[in-house]
Amino acid sequence: MELILAASACDPESEIICTPTTVNELFELPFVGGINRTMILNIVAALVVVWFFWAAFRKRSLIPGKMQALGEAILGFVRDEIAIGIIGPKHGLTYFPYLASIFFFILVGNMMEVFPLTLFPITSRIGLPIFLALITWFLFIFAGVREQGFGGYFGHLIWPPTVPTALKPLVGLIELVSVILVRPFSLAVRLFANLAAGHVMLALMLLSSWVFLSSLPTGNINGLWGFLWAGLGLFIFVFEILVAILQAYIFTLLSAVYIQTSVEVEAH
Repeated sequence: MELILAASACDPESEIICTPTTVNELFELPFVGGINRTMILNIVAALVVVWFFWAAFRKRSLIPGKMQALGEAILGFVRDEIAIGIIGPKHGLTYFPYLASIFFFILVGNMMEVFPLTLFPITSRIGLPIFLALITWFLFIFAGVREQGFGGYFGHLIWPPTVPTALKPLVGLIELVSVILVRPFSLAVRLFANLAAGHVMLALMLLSSWVFLSSLPTGNINGLWGFLWAGLGLFIFVFEILVAILQAYIFTLLSAVYIQTSVEVEAH
């Protein structure tokens, strides 16, 4: 039996899954017109981050409560291990607020994949990773120009001082393309691809288990395969929690690395 049909030939009373006429229909909320689900969840993720900081630090005490302890632990990790640990004590604290903000925002956006009321990671839509990557791209270029001057920063890229003269044109071209094009592209695609792939895998596992299990009441013995797919779906569910945390960390870590290579001349 065909499980997926075109919308024009779809009979929801007898078919399990109906394909919408456009992909956008999967994310549109008719009662708000052009605003789609992704936009709303972006706002929700930002509000969750603001609420978390407010709840954790609105009444700071010497003996922290659970929220304050959690907030201090995560912020301490980002500050000590990423901001200061990667960029260094001289510049790390300057960029710490940005690194902490994107870490929390991406983490919340990723965790929406496993939150029952959403089951949709906002970072699985390429627009958001590109936007965040462009912010990082602008920031590390701005940091490099501010610390070294326009000529000094781009001069080190185009004509690397530590490279043999014969290789400087080639290495300079590679370095320029890497910094201007490859870094923001790879930063965005890495986050997008991991979350999109996990989201699709989780949806397929859970959907397959539901399809098979729904056939059990009819006496179809093949419906027992649904328990296997449900078990695999549960495994993917737990695995995606780890992926959500790891990808937030990697994006923040690489952002710090790129900033560090801009503010430290020796890194070039």
